[in-house]
Amino acid sequence: MYDNILQQQIVAELAFEPSIDPAEIGVAVRDGIVTLTGSVDSYAQKLAAEKAAKRVRGVLAVAEEIEVKLPPALIRTDADVARAVLNALEWDVQVPSGKIQVKVENGWVTLEGEVSWEFQKRSATEAVRHLTGVRGVSNLIDVKPRVETQEIKDEIGQAFKRNADLDANRVRVDAAVRRGPLLVRARRGGPRRLGGARRIEGGRSDQGLGRRVGDSLVR
Repeated sequence: MYDNILQQQIVAELAFEPSIDPAEIGVAVRDGIVTLTGSVDSYAQKLAAEKAAKRVRGVLAVAEEIEVKLPPALIRTDADVARAVLNALEWDVQVPSGKIQVKVENGWVTLEGEVSWEFQKRSATEAVRHLTGVRGVSNLIDVKPRVETQEIKDEIGQAFKRNADLDANRVRVDAAVRRGPLLVRARRGGPRRLGGARRIEGGRSDQGLGRRVGDSLVR
């Protein structure tokens, strides 16, 4: 019964999304896992459908099987798509110039290279996913921070002091630039305080480290 209700809510959310035609998308739900099927006219519409489904409360996961079928008027050669992608990256101020390599095969764009910040990696995808002729995007860009551990700890400590929900004197910051998570340990305090720590450091991690954030409460 719950899956049926969730399916109806997802269909309603798709109908509420102006950038897609809900009639083109099928929705199946089992145990909170949503499967989207059908075909759309662009990669941007495919992403919009996926995001709409994820917005619905109760959705645990989305299996996205929507196919991009470009109308004849939107079909471009791989060379044309590659040229458009390179231009889009070059004109985006948040994407470092000359750091991204592009490959296009049957309209599918693959981005590779190395950047210093996670937001630069995300910006590269944002810059190209709405281009005409693009059927999909694989972002394989590697994020390699060029900052020192002590600098990270100092910046996070200052962010804690600026946060009204957090007593910075009761928080110890352990930071490490590696593939593991950036760990925050609070000596004392309720979930609200720890949540404040997670929000601040999570934002710093998203833009600075490109790594996961872990947290633990030491009583």
